[in-house]
Amino acid sequence: MLADIGYLSLILSLVLCGYAVAGNIICLKHNNRRLFDSARGAVYAVALLSTVASLVLIYLLATGDFSVTYVSEYTSSDLPFFYKITAMWAGNAGSLLLWFWVLSIYAAVVAKGNKIKDMTPYVLGILMVNALFFVFVMAFLTNPFEKLPYNPGEGQGLNPMLQNPGMVIHPVTTYLGYVGFAIPFAFAMAGLILKRSDDEWIKVTRRWTIIAWLFLTLGNLTGAQWAYEELGWGGYWAWDPVENASFLPWLTGSAFLHSVMIQERKNMLKIWNILLIIITFVLTLFGTFLVRSGVLTSVHAFGRSDLGKYFLAFTVASLVASLWLMVDRLNMLREEKEFESYISKESSFLFNNLILVGIAFATFWGTIFPLISEAVTGNKITVSIPFFNSVNAPLGLAMTLLIGICPLIAWRKSGVKNLAENFLAPGGAALAFAVVAFALGLRKPYALLAFTIACFSISATLWEVIKGVITRKRITGENVLAAAGRLITRNRRRYGGYIIHLGLLMLIVGVIGSNTYDTEMVKTLKFGETVKVKDYTLTYQNLAERKQGKNDAVYADLLVSKGDKLIGTLEPERVFYPTHPNPATEVAINSTLKEDLYIILSAWDKDGSATFKFLLNPLVAWMWIGGYVMIFGTIFALWPGRGGAVGAKYTQRS
Repeated sequence: MLADIGYLSLILSLVLCGYAVAGNIICLKHNNRRLFDSARGAVYAVALLSTVASLVLIYLLATGDFSVTYVSEYTSSDLPFFYKITAMWAGNAGSLLLWFWVLSIYAAVVAKGNKIKDMTPYVLGILMVNALFFVFVMAFLTNPFEKLPYNPGEGQGLNPMLQNPGMVIHPVTTYLGYVGFAIPFAFAMAGLILKRSDDEWIKVTRRWTIIAWLFLTLGNLTGAQWAYEELGWGGYWAWDPVENASFLPWLTGSAFLHSVMIQERKNMLKIWNILLIIITFVLTLFGTFLVRSGVLTSVHAFGRSDLGKYFLAFTVASLVASLWLMVDRLNMLREEKEFESYISKESSFLFNNLILVGIAFATFWGTIFPLISEAVTGNKITVSIPFFNSVNAPLGLAMTLLIGICPLIAWRKSGVKNLAENFLAPGGAALAFAVVAFALGLRKPYALLAFTIACFSISATLWEVIKGVITRKRITGENVLAAAGRLITRNRRRYGGYIIHLGLLMLIVGVIGSNTYDTEMVKTLKFGETVKVKDYTLTYQNLAERKQGKNDAVYADLLVSKGDKLIGTLEPERVFYPTHPNPATEVAINSTLKEDLYIILSAWDKDGSATFKFLLNPLVAWMWIGGYVMIFGTIFALWPGRGGAVGAKYTQRS
């Protein structure tokens, strides 16, 4: 009965999405306000129905109604309640319902706000076209409420790799980010349809864009943590196709966020901004295509499915339609101003954009190359990790350098005096760091260069904050703490950006350290034997088995010390699930700010001997710290109230 209510909600949503699209188009043609109100009511109704359908599925999962196919495939009676709920987005049908739910709620919020009255009908029409596609797929191709002809009495259970706290945060935040970019895209297209070249849509969608970027950042960060802790291979990023699928719109979305500042303040880069939001939105659809088509092998994908061709068709149609509209309005989007100097803040923003797009293109090309090679030669040639690292690492270092340069140069044009004054302190700090680091043994050329660039950019960002505090203290007579607090809180948009940059630089430091000075060792040990991994001494003490609910776990005890200091016992293990053929790897990690000692139990014999994989990953903790500093900085910049708007001197047009 409940499953029928859920499916009926989808069918009614399908009808109302169609009505909302048609109603918004017709009301524009005939200037019918009552019809617009009716179409807007349909948007609210779709949000309500999607909520009903989602809550029904959650209830069916929580109560273990195995007569429903989706519940039977992704839960079991012994599955913890926590993971029964998260099973909603474990498979195709449920994850699409989550996507549709988020999209319909977003659309309802836009309808309620009605910020730009002449744009709202177009915006809602575009959003409802997207919603119509997703609900159509669920209604006719992958129904989350499909019933089995019988009740099996027990389910197949959730994939062991999905039984991790990351399952709660990573998929949801990634979807919130993906769907969020549909809002600025819809407003941009509405502006083109109305032949409006002003930046009002950018101001209205600024928070939407930042919120979407915030969630996508959190999704990528928690996904990397999840992979690091759960997959048991010792890393956090493998340039997997599905990892790339969420990274690509993050890159272009980051470029868009920076680029719209130039249009907002200088009335420039209009065509570029339209193109960036089109690419970002299309890449979110491309990501869903990769995950659901199964055309590329990925540990994160849902497996091969016929849904891929539908998503590919919708993605291509969205790209062609939006690009055609942009090209048709090129004359309207012509630039009113030009760059006055290559050495200016505007130019640094543009160079930053080009680097981000360059990384996105290289990543996209490496991701789809197996498909292209198979289409051309008949052989699927996989692009491996070295390709992505060799291409993207130099671009990443250039971006890191620009993060430091951008705050130090002026708008419009920077003079020699300005450059000398601003670059002296951070440049000197970076040079001093390089000398000290080299003297202390940091001799790998690439690592020394990368750390020095990161040091320069961190110093430059902090120097900008320090100069602001000094200036405010001189003008107001406040003490240092008061001046710093009021300066930052009254300019939250600017200093929130600096906090984000500092977090990103911390993350980059973690990436550099873990990729240039990592250590790996595989060793087979007998009881009582000891192995040294750099400064760590590990003694193999015991191998045993224990019950974890219905699961069996084989674990090893390793006594760990560093120098004369006893750290304690670490227990890597393998967990055997009755519902899945392959055991899950549970790694043991001893994490410090300096490095992670990462231990994997690979195999064991009847005599008790066991094979371990030991990894020493330097500075990984700074990745997670930096990532969450980025999240904090974004929330700080978004927080309502004074300090979140563009300064008055930038809003005036000459």
